[in-house]
Amino acid sequence: MGAQIAVPATLRNSALLGLGVHRPERVVTNEEICRLIDSSDEWIQSRSGIKERRFAKAHPEESIVEMATSAAVKALDAAGVNAAQIDTVIVATSTYGWQTPHSAALVADAVGTGGASALDIQAGCAGFCYAVGVASDLVRTGTAEHVLVVGVERMSDATEPTDRTVRFIFGDGAGAVVVGASEEVGIGPTVWGSDGSQGKTIRQEPDWVDFAQNPEQKRPWIIMEGTAVFRWAAFEMSKYARRIAEKAGVELADLDAFVPHQANLRINDVIVKQLELPDTVAVADDIIETGNTSAASIPLAMEKMLRTGQVEPGATALLLAFGAGLSYAGQVVKMPPLAQ
Repeated sequence: MGAQIAVPATLRNSALLGLGVHRPERVVTNEEICRLIDSSDEWIQSRSGIKERRFAKAHPEESIVEMATSAAVKALDAAGVNAAQIDTVIVATSTYGWQTPHSAALVADAVGTGGASALDIQAGCAGFCYAVGVASDLVRTGTAEHVLVVGVERMSDATEPTDRTVRFIFGDGAGAVVVGASEEVGIGPTVWGSDGSQGKTIRQEPDWVDFAQNPEQKRPWIIMEGTAVFRWAAFEMSKYARRIAEKAGVELADLDAFVPHQANLRINDVIVKQLELPDTVAVADDIIETGNTSAASIPLAMEKMLRTGQVEPGATALLLAFGAGLSYAGQVVKMPPLAQ
């Protein structure tokens, strides 16, 4: 029969131990965006709620790795965890410019983990919640003691400056959390899924191989069919939010906060209305100042809520991310502390 393989007898609880973010210094107003697109500040705000966003500096400053490292160092400080205690680094991003080496390995080295396992996750705007789900399970099963999760994007690199359908929506930034074991449950079960039949509603076109073979054409950019995405997100995500709360054994009315992906303020208003959330539940609105930062959206929104006093560390929050794929993911968590 051979030797028996040992596994942990019991599962542990997991929690978000600390949160850190990197917001680029450069603020880009709607007026600046409209210099290259046929739009207006009034139109952008009425359609999306966005007043401004942040754009990272040109390479090599504020690269994916540099922004991820900046956020990661702050998360480690907030968690009171030394970089050498990190077993695994997971980076969620769709805008890292190299197929190899993967960004997580470089971030693991930059923060000084001393050789942690490392992997990138590409799940569009849902990437951070995907990564939190993976990290939580790694900790719960004893595969890892501490996992560093980063969501980071340079969406300004991926959107064509004169495309009025997408350019105004997106911004840049990074957010990181440390996931570790906890006496109490700090991360609920992850609910996730995808609908690849609608994958073309948010896509890159052309692909990089095609561009390399035909360099005279436009370089690859993100293209989005806004109406289709709006309809899918606004009328499907409330179902998944309810499922997330149900799996965590939490009543929606008992939440302290709802942190939806910062894709569009109108979408989030529809979801909140469908969920019939009471006024006691604080709702993230970081999109107004930050735009849609894809995989960085959820941690940046959490940071604003904590920084501005909308909620306190330990508050119960439902995270819900959705986007390219089309994919979605979410979980109920206890809000982590920020670095002092």
